[in-house]
Amino acid sequence: MRVRRSLRQAASRTSPLVAPTAQDAFTARMIEGLGFKAVALGGSTMLAARYALPDLGLAALAEMVETARDIINATELPCIMDGDDGYGDVKSVVRMVRIYDELGVGAVVLEDQIREVKQSGNNNARRVAPHDEIIRKLRAAVETRSDKDLMVITRCDAYAIEGLEGSLKRCDAYLKAGADGVFIPGVSTVEELERVGKTFRGSYQIVDMLENRPTWLKPSELAAMGFSQVVYPNFVMLRTMLATNDALMQLQRFATDDSPPVLLSDFEGARALFREIVREEEWSSLEQRFR
Repeated sequence: MRVRRSLRQAASRTSPLVAPTAQDAFTARMIEGLGFKAVALGGSTMLAARYALPDLGLAALAEMVETARDIINATELPCIMDGDDGYGDVKSVVRMVRIYDELGVGAVVLEDQIREVKQSGNNNARRVAPHDEIIRKLRAAVETRSDKDLMVITRCDAYAIEGLEGSLKRCDAYLKAGADGVFIPGVSTVEELERVGKTFRGSYQIVDMLENRPTWLKPSELAAMGFSQVVYPNFVMLRTMLATNDALMQLQRFATDDSPPVLLSDFEGARALFREIVREEEWSSLEQRFR
């Protein structure tokens, strides 16, 4: 069993806690190496990186666990795990929490979006479950965890359906039911973000930042509003995709018409960073140690 890294402790030391999203183990190791204090594991990026699939409810718990395990084992940072809707009823939620508890995650995020009509990433949800159904799942999750350092956070996807008022009411009910924190994705104005932060100030609050929204704010501004953690769901993944696409296009042109690719200005430096991330020296030293 992996020793749990406490998300609560990390958040108490850093305000707000900026948690980049890792689509794979290599990225998680880079996040840790650059000094971030937590890693977010999102279904959309993990499914894209491992299976080239959209996040439309296609993956079962087993597939998510298989993907997450590699990422979790690659870092010493607390990991915030996307728990989707729990993959079924309360029995499935209990099973999911037991598994992620054993893996040592710092938090599980449980959403109220209906799985059968799930929308990818931060697109507007089509339907959300009745709040009493989510409360039952929350109670099951909270009672199942082995200790309070495994946080249970509720993601409320009702914003596009019930508006801000409905989302606030839901989150209030979720907190009263035992949730350790709340997350309302997709809030579209700064004024509404301020209201969310003020309403739940003192509770653990996650806020998402996407570059195509007018709500793109500095982490310090979000902390002042009352938010505990900031996530950037596609920030790393989209840049990774574009950089890979550019490199492949250069190779394709080189292969077809001899157009030279742009060579790395510091090839040896890049190789050294690669070896550092995969901890090549640590593994190589075992050969000497056990001679």
